[in-house]
Amino acid sequence: MSSSVTVTSLSYSWPDGTPVFDGLDAAFGPGRTGLVGVNGSGKSTLLKLLAGELTPVGGTVRTVGEVGHLPQNVTLDTTLRVDEALGVAARRAALHAIEAGDTAEEHFETVGDDWDVEERALATLGELGLGHLGLDRTVGEVSGGESVLLRLAALLLRRPDVLLLDEPTNNLDLYARRRLYGAVRDWSGVMVVVSHDRELLELVDQIADLRSGRIVWYGGNHTAYQEALAVEQEAAERMMRVAESDVRKQKRELADARVKLARRKRYGQKMWDTKREPKIVMGARKRAAQESAGKHRILHEERLAEAKERLDEAAEAVRDDDEIRVELPYTAVPPGRTVLTLRDLELAYGSRVRGEVQLRGPERVALIGRNGAGKTTLLRTVAGELDPVAGETTAHVPLRFLPQRLDVLDGELTVAQNVARFAPEATNNRIRARLARFLFRGGRADQPASTLSGGERFRAALAALMLAEPAPQLLMLDEPTNNLDMASVRQLTTALESYEGALIVASHDLRFLGSVGITRWLLMEEGELREITPEAVGFPA
Repeated sequence: MSSSVTVTSLSYSWPDGTPVFDGLDAAFGPGRTGLVGVNGSGKSTLLKLLAGELTPVGGTVRTVGEVGHLPQNVTLDTTLRVDEALGVAARRAALHAIEAGDTAEEHFETVGDDWDVEERALATLGELGLGHLGLDRTVGEVSGGESVLLRLAALLLRRPDVLLLDEPTNNLDLYARRRLYGAVRDWSGVMVVVSHDRELLELVDQIADLRSGRIVWYGGNHTAYQEALAVEQEAAERMMRVAESDVRKQKRELADARVKLARRKRYGQKMWDTKREPKIVMGARKRAAQESAGKHRILHEERLAEAKERLDEAAEAVRDDDEIRVELPYTAVPPGRTVLTLRDLELAYGSRVRGEVQLRGPERVALIGRNGAGKTTLLRTVAGELDPVAGETTAHVPLRFLPQRLDVLDGELTVAQNVARFAPEATNNRIRARLARFLFRGGRADQPASTLSGGERFRAALAALMLAEPAPQLLMLDEPTNNLDMASVRQLTTALESYEGALIVASHDLRFLGSVGITRWLLMEEGELREITPEAVGFPA
């Protein structure tokens, strides 16, 4: 029997009781499925349900074959050796013992038929660009992006029948992403991948669009999905215009009917007052008129109600996905003003900035480099979170730093309370008005930060920094598009286009960097920061 995952009448609710799924039916068979949807729609939750890490309130999840799950936030014990993280340490130790002449039965039982486990582990690391790690180094020596690939390598070594990937390109540099794309392209079993990475979604065989607790299927990759969606939306908008026109027509006809009925009533009353006909005849005529008027009014009211129902149905088919409306404070920096100075800087973990590097307003700097090169370390040092080993960093204007892990938030506090920490002088009304622009309306602003999805955490962290006092004239973002849906990435791009301060963005998302008007490219490579041309990263000068 071929591998598959099937959910039947699946129901699940958030901890606060809000339903996520109510009677969901879906089946994932052989091939690569891209699971898409806006932030907070339940994509990661669905993967955890498929993996058996969450228990549904109702319904069933049936899997055929072994399931492997790569979560969105990969955390590995930093004290583990690489072979322990890969899950091959015991077999490797038993193999080495046998090779050393120890013929104890338990060693053979541990190895089983996996005599080439070490070679397979090294080959898998090599395929993912991790060959330099070896099997004896500790996890604490690898970068965040490398830890994602290391966890993926562990899954691939298990050879699961069903592979569930949740935002696997987050934190991966350009080289690592290419390795991951290759692994996805070569996958022959069942794969369900949650991602906002358009290049990755071009490799899937079908798209599952999760919206309002239901899945709509689209054949083909992301481009085919976008084209089909555009056709659907054009038809839905046309139907909505027709429905709106019909509602207006029915309202006019109901108003006209009421005017005619009022005229008839006045005429009947006049006939009654002048007693031009026998009383019994006028009484019968009045009752008939009232009955006719009632039927006429009910007919038009029913037609209007039906027209409104059709309009509601048409409106539901038209997508109006909420997007964050980022309104950055007025933060203009005069051209040429020095914003940041780095001088003979030696960073923790070995990276350095030779000589003097200055950032002048309102430059837009892209900070690129491989995972582990030191980009985040540099940003954290500039932000004052890390002390330099030597040299100095001087910020000449107020700055704010949005870290990759979004750890500016206190998970025990609500969204509103987190924002208040950064702006203690702001009123509660002002805080909530700002949060509403980031889609935290009403009770959503009172959610504990620990319960937020990845995209929601980003919105909350960005809101906190933007409302902070003083407003930033230097904004530093570390992988800002991680966990954001495509609508939110577009909105963030629009917001940054209107930002008049200086900007430093560490990112592996070249499409995003190309959209925010980068004026300067800095590469962190082999422990050194150097300036490069845009052509070196594939952009015209």
